[in-house]
Amino acid sequence: MHKYESLLPRFLSYVQINTRSNEESKTIPSSNFEVEFLNDLKEQLKSIGLSNVRTNERSGYVFATLPSNIDGNVTKIGFISHVDTADFNSENINPQIIDHYDGQSKIKLGNSEYTLDPKVFSSLKKYKGQTLITTDGNTLLGADDKAGVAEIITSMDYLLNHPEIKHGEIEIAFGPDEEIGTGADNFDVKDFGADIAYTVDGGSLGQLQYETFNAASAVVNIKGTDVHPGEAKNVMVNAALLGMQFNQSLPKYESPEYTDGREGFYFLTNIEGTVDQAKLSYIIRDHDESRFESRKQYFKKIADEINDNFSEDIISVDIKDQYYNMAKIIHQDMSVVDLAEKAMNNVGINPDIFPVRGGTDGSKISFMGLPTPNIFAGGENMHGRFEYVSLQTMEKACDLLIEIANLNTKK
Repeated sequence: MHKYESLLPRFLSYVQINTRSNEESKTIPSSNFEVEFLNDLKEQLKSIGLSNVRTNERSGYVFATLPSNIDGNVTKIGFISHVDTADFNSENINPQIIDHYDGQSKIKLGNSEYTLDPKVFSSLKKYKGQTLITTDGNTLLGADDKAGVAEIITSMDYLLNHPEIKHGEIEIAFGPDEEIGTGADNFDVKDFGADIAYTVDGGSLGQLQYETFNAASAVVNIKGTDVHPGEAKNVMVNAALLGMQFNQSLPKYESPEYTDGREGFYFLTNIEGTVDQAKLSYIIRDHDESRFESRKQYFKKIADEINDNFSEDIISVDIKDQYYNMAKIIHQDMSVVDLAEKAMNNVGINPDIFPVRGGTDGSKISFMGLPTPNIFAGGENMHGRFEYVSLQTMEKACDLLIEIANLNTKK
């Protein structure tokens, strides 16, 4: 018998609902799928007994409060997850449950041609004897981040039904559009009301992340001159070839496939071009702030050097910062990390603290004045058909949230 009986059915019900965000949309949230799901969550939060359940109109987030059951004031803790899923098939999600996985066998994904093979996905070996929830091979699963949503709600439900576990006031939030990078842009820290917070949006058991990339997007636009090739000498400017020249000017080994740890990179995500015009889209990443700035300047330097060969600028570079390394904020007061780390130790979890090669909503929220590191939700191989999650890891996430809340009263 599982400690959290509602966790698995709650998670299964969530993942079967399409909540994919839409990068082309101009609305907040970006899709009606998300709006409908968030409205359903509001009713669920009310039904389990949470207070002040509301939609923040500016951001689209749903906020709710678990009232304190102690005398006196303690730090108000917040738990945050996102409801949208990534850019992969999210219609007709049909999760399958593998009980008592043996840690070595291939897992056939439904009736598809795909399998989860420990020889390819070595993480499977960690889950011997556990219950895994996988896809049927045709869709993503959506554990990123509906595992986090289910864990937060299950934990709040458990605390409401176990008043002997003491806790201060807890704020929870569920938001849209994390996967398209805009969800936290309008997060309302004042309305949320927490003093410290955690996004429950990490991967495997024990992950505790407070150091992220600094991130920017870069778009290189190239204007060519298209004339008949027979009359092209000293006239034609081939935008597509200049795009190739631009990319070849970047350091070959500073791309994602050659880097790890705290090594930053340039990543060409899309290229399209003709003789007449070309467009290259990149993301720029680095943990170190000064190197991050140097990377952006290097982009402009390449463009300037190519433009110097022409009578007018034919290459333009548009660089936009996306988020920053939350460590700059967290390092000012590490108590939010210390609390989570101690809580992990108390519930038998080995903390896995490392610089995440990405970002979270907490990257932006931390710079809004609310320190928000990221803790594990359990998902593996996220954003595709090979995604899966361990039920036991999700249960441990619930243990952790409850222990953070309780431990906070003993400081």
